[in-house]
Amino acid sequence: MIIAIASGKGGTGKTTVAVNLAMSLSTPVQLLDCDVEEPNAHLFLHGVAKSLETVCIPVPEVDESLCDGCAQCSSVCQYHAIVSFGTAPLVFPEMCHGCGGCAKACPQGAIRETDHRIGEIETMASGNITLMQGKLDVGSAMAPPLIRAVKERLINGVPAILDAPPGTSCPVIAAVRDADLVLLVTEPTPFGLHDLRLAVDMVKELRVPFGVVVNRVGIGDDRVHEFCREEAIPILLEIPDDRRIAEAYSRGELIIDTLPQLRGLFTRLMERAFELAPPGTVAGRREAEGSR
Repeated sequence: MIIAIASGKGGTGKTTVAVNLAMSLSTPVQLLDCDVEEPNAHLFLHGVAKSLETVCIPVPEVDESLCDGCAQCSSVCQYHAIVSFGTAPLVFPEMCHGCGGCAKACPQGAIRETDHRIGEIETMASGNITLMQGKLDVGSAMAPPLIRAVKERLINGVPAILDAPPGTSCPVIAAVRDADLVLLVTEPTPFGLHDLRLAVDMVKELRVPFGVVVNRVGIGDDRVHEFCREEAIPILLEIPDDRRIAEAYSRGELIIDTLPQLRGLFTRLMERAFELAPPGTVAGRREAEGSR
């Protein structure tokens, strides 16, 4: 089962939910930090580094001795990563999506692809958790290819929790696409409700089952709860607004360690996640068999 933890805005507590949920499990679990521009799940885990891999995408390289300036390559590139004005084209690697279309479109065979580094993936082990986190290189603009590279390292048959980037843009979609369930983390404030609406629209468009986690319950108002009732969206977990939680977070400590009485909240969250899982997943099949 793959559970993606997402939110319409930053600072709602995605990583808090992801790490505490992973640590609440007593069986092996994969934790994928797909917030590749600012991965921080490792700050809450004490483990041993296992590997460090470089991630590259293919970008075009032009052989000017073969190029006749026909601009076919430029015409097929939707991202303007290669541009020709009747001369040998200019290549902008930072804008390239690595699709290979320009090389296939070139009638002279003047374009070949070379590797362009965009970041790295670090793998570490902490107890029963295998953490894989992507780190986008400073100055690189293409987060989705690195996120997809992180997800390609998923091990089948082992539950996985994905910490997605904040927002509703392309990196988030790359992270939550193909998940069995999305948990949208929000807070009971006007800003939280505004961005929750955007996130709900996103997961509905992707047709991924989802539920809501409300963090810092006790601040703001009840409009998030009203919205969820009106839209028939299940609230799977409520985390109280407790100064002790904030203090633990600032020290890099987990909720379930600082306040053991709250461990049951995350255990029940996983149980409810299994209940919402579609029939095609391992979790969904287990739930279906249990109801017979």
